[in-house]
Amino acid sequence: MNETSLFDHAVSFAAQAHSGILRRGKTIPYIIHPLEASVIVSSVSEDRDLLAAAVLHDVVEDTPVTLEDIRERFGDRVASIVDVLTDRYDSAQEGLAPRDAWRLRKEDSLARISAASRDAKIVVLGDKLANMRAIARDAAKTGDSLWSTFKAGSREALGWYYLGLAEALKELSDLEPWKEFDKLTSYWFSETSKA
Repeated sequence: MNETSLFDHAVSFAAQAHSGILRRGKTIPYIIHPLEASVIVSSVSEDRDLLAAAVLHDVVEDTPVTLEDIRERFGDRVASIVDVLTDRYDSAQEGLAPRDAWRLRKEDSLARISAASRDAKIVVLGDKLANMRAIARDAAKTGDSLWSTFKAGSREALGWYYLGLAEALKELSDLEPWKEFDKLTSYWFSETSKA
């Protein structure tokens, strides 16, 4: 594939996989989020695999698409990056309260992200900055009622995760998107970090 066809194929594939799905609590198509993540990634890298992984980052977690499907269509590198961003659901979470299961998944996620390559961290940053921008917009509009819409269940729990992400991604602190992410997470969550 040429430089643009891999990304074009990833966008088409992701749009089809997310077809009919809306962003939680919103009326906008879900595909807007991975597209925003890819725009953020494109601000720091022209690497076609990173751009494809950014637009595909939620398909394994949120649709019937498997990691093997990604590997077959987009290659090992894209699949390995998508794998870093995919929450793991396992038997240890069975029977737990939703908030406790969420916490286990996010502890695993932070460990994987901390150990990931710089390239994978760039894609994680695109995803999490897009999420953090949405959180900031929504929190400014709706106030404290926003926090109960998350699986975390509270501002404190979400703050624990997002502040942990800023730390896990600190290797990218030379990049403008990380600086924006750090500023937003500090503003919205620094008082809640003791969760």
